[in-house]
Amino acid sequence: MRRYIGSRQQGTKKRQVYMPLEFDEGMDGQVDWGEAQAIIAGVELTVQLFVMRLCYSRKLFVRAFPTQRQEAFFEGHIHAFYHFQGIPHRLSYDNLKVAVQFILRKGGRQEQKAFVAFRSHHLFESHYCTPGQGHEKGRVEDGVGFSRRRFMVPVPRVDSFEELNDHLLRACVADDQRRVDRQPMSVGEAWRREKPYLLPLPDHEYKYYVAKPVVLNGYSQVEFETNRYSVPTDQAYRNLVLRAYPFRVDIAHMNNVIASHPRCYGQEQDVLDPLHYLSLLEQRPGAFEHAKPIRRWRKEWPPAYEHLLRRLQADKNGQGVREFVRVLELHKEHPPNLVARAIEQALEYGCAHADGVRLCLHQLLEPEMRRPEMSWTEPPPWASVGEQAPDLACYDRLLERV
Repeated sequence: MRRYIGSRQQGTKKRQVYMPLEFDEGMDGQVDWGEAQAIIAGVELTVQLFVMRLCYSRKLFVRAFPTQRQEAFFEGHIHAFYHFQGIPHRLSYDNLKVAVQFILRKGGRQEQKAFVAFRSHHLFESHYCTPGQGHEKGRVEDGVGFSRRRFMVPVPRVDSFEELNDHLLRACVADDQRRVDRQPMSVGEAWRREKPYLLPLPDHEYKYYVAKPVVLNGYSQVEFETNRYSVPTDQAYRNLVLRAYPFRVDIAHMNNVIASHPRCYGQEQDVLDPLHYLSLLEQRPGAFEHAKPIRRWRKEWPPAYEHLLRRLQADKNGQGVREFVRVLELHKEHPPNLVARAIEQALEYGCAHADGVRLCLHQLLEPEMRRPEMSWTEPPPWASVGEQAPDLACYDRLLERV
């Protein structure tokens, strides 16, 4: 009986059908989020994929983020616009909280103020799908699944989000060669036809960070989302502003950035830059052995650093740590690999002190001066510089007397 009823219902059930759509060049794009797995620095993570697709050409852009927050949402747009070399006139979305504050009674949308400012800067219009009707932006829905299957399988193994996004960008560029079913052109060919109709990029980039006033604590740190970020101890201003980007945080005073760190998405973590504490350590060298920033940094030092520290502690009558801190301060202005080479040379030449390391670093930075080529048969071209040529006419007057 069940089979009979099921067969009868199957025969009378109507298939859901959709309207075939066609888009004008440069007019429409669609945006969505998806998830995928990636192994980053040896840890398997669920990453958030920002996907934007141009409706006419089907050109695709994908970028991975740790989160779907507002700053990631805006950064994804900006990178997509630069990838497309223009901006579609209208973008379609689900009812994302970063864009929509609430849905009005008659189907309108009250947008978030930050998103209105972002749209106004880039001059595109927004369109929102009916709740639960994801097929209304089917191009990008297909793009999310397509990018997950084609770009994230097998699971990519990378060292950082930057490396993962380089991989995704190369995959998007390679996808331009694909020819879509029932289309006369490849994706790249259609995009080249579409590009002149896109809106131009703005003259200056939108500042898409999230800003938060922060107060410095007694350890020269500011707190953001339970994590603590260091600030240089010689710039320990009381009131600061933290600017949160998807992958970094900047700490500013009077619009001047005084510290920058990779953004931490863990909990209760100390994100410390050891260079921020060197001026304090020079005043209080007794704290060197137990200073948390130095202990972390010390695990990564080349062996030459430890050799130099031991030499200075043995020779400087209690001032060795201060002298070593002056060497470490060279990292504020020079690349770590050059400082390490300068320390190795100073130890080799027997000048194991801050001035010796600084001299070796200067020699590494300044290329050896070329010696001028000299001829032993011809006078150098500058031999007569500043000399007046003799007047030989006076000898003619001597002949006249004879």
